[in-house]
Amino acid sequence: MDKNPLVLCCSEKAEDIELDTKKSGLAVVHAAGDELFIGITPSGHAQVLEANSGRASAATPMELLLLALGSCTAVDVVSILRKKRERVTDYRVEVRGERRDEHPRAYTRMEVRHVVRGHHISEKAVASAIELSETKYCSVAATLRPGVELLTSYEIIEEAERDEA
Repeated sequence: MDKNPLVLCCSEKAEDIELDTKKSGLAVVHAAGDELFIGITPSGHAQVLEANSGRASAATPMELLLLALGSCTAVDVVSILRKKRERVTDYRVEVRGERRDEHPRAYTRMEVRHVVRGHHISEKAVASAIELSETKYCSVAATLRPGVELLTSYEIIEEAERDEA
C-alpha cells in the first residue's frame, strides 16, 4: 500500500466509482497506511483521518463528530441571525464531548457553547436561533439524539460601536 495519502487519494479515477456519490450519499474511506486514512465525502472533498491520536497529524473520527455537530448548528444559527438582521461581528461554537470508559467509547454527553459577538444582539433572537437549530434544522443533532445528552449554552458579548471621525 502506498504510504503517501495524497498519491493514494489522487490516484483514484472518477470512472472507477460507479455510483453518483453525491446523490447516493456515499462516503468512501481509503486506508493510506500507518494508521492514516483518506475520507472522500459524497461531494468529492478529501479529508485526512488519523487513527493514532498520539501522533496527532490529523483529526480522529471522534474529533470529526464534534466538528460535525458544531458546524451543523453554526450554519443554522448564523443563517437565522442574519435573517433576523442581527449585527453579529463574530461567532463561534465550542463543542466538548464526554465518552464512555469502556468500548465502544461512544459519546454520552456533548456540550455545545455558542459565543456571539456583535452590536445590540437580541438575547431572544439568539435563544430562538439556537432552539430552532436544535429542534428543527440540525441533522447531526437529530442523528445523535436520544443516545447522546446534548447540552447547550450561549454567551453574548456586546461590542462597542466605533466612532467614525
